[in-house]
Amino acid sequence: MGCDATRVAAALRAAAAVVAEHRAELIELDRAIGDADHGENMNRGFEALVAALDAGVPETPAAVAKLAATTLISKVGGAAGPLYGTAFLRASGKLGTSDEVDVPTLIEALKAALEGVQARGKAVVGDATMVDALAPAVEAAATGGDLAAALTAAADAADRGAESTVDLVPRKGRASYLGERAVGHMDPGARSTALLLRAFAEAAR
Repeated sequence: MGCDATRVAAALRAAAAVVAEHRAELIELDRAIGDADHGENMNRGFEALVAALDAGVPETPAAVAKLAATTLISKVGGAAGPLYGTAFLRASGKLGTSDEVDVPTLIEALKAALEGVQARGKAVVGDATMVDALAPAVEAAATGGDLAAALTAAADAADRGAESTVDLVPRKGRASYLGERAVGHMDPGARSTALLLRAFAEAAR
């Protein structure tokens, strides 16, 4: 079974609720290695997205993803806004004009999202960024099954990827200035990526 615009919007609402729930955690993660604004910025962006969806859900999954992109770019401060915005924008490009998202399209959209994040942030796996969560998630999503199974596999891999950043020396972003002192702290962007994918997986179920 595919996922139409209404279900994509519902998944984004679920993601907004998860971001709100974990706002303080993301602030604390960012306080350790950044400027403590990641949780607040993400929460503000997703609150704005919910307000935009309340005003009217676009007709196609691609249009919903594009709305997410433009809202997050304009409302989320710091590096996260452009990175998440680019991810949703690239994903929307792969969703095309179809009324429903199937598993192959989802995988293509996730790949495009990763490529967008890497093109903008210039990060690779091992740099202790959101790429450490997103890259294994994209790979895991391709393991087959229905939408819920693909997203659950992606979320599981993202959790492991986010956890792996605790032991890494950051090579990108504000945390990179701390060098070895950042070891022992999870990257907040990797954590928020894992949280979003888990919310999408739960919504798909």
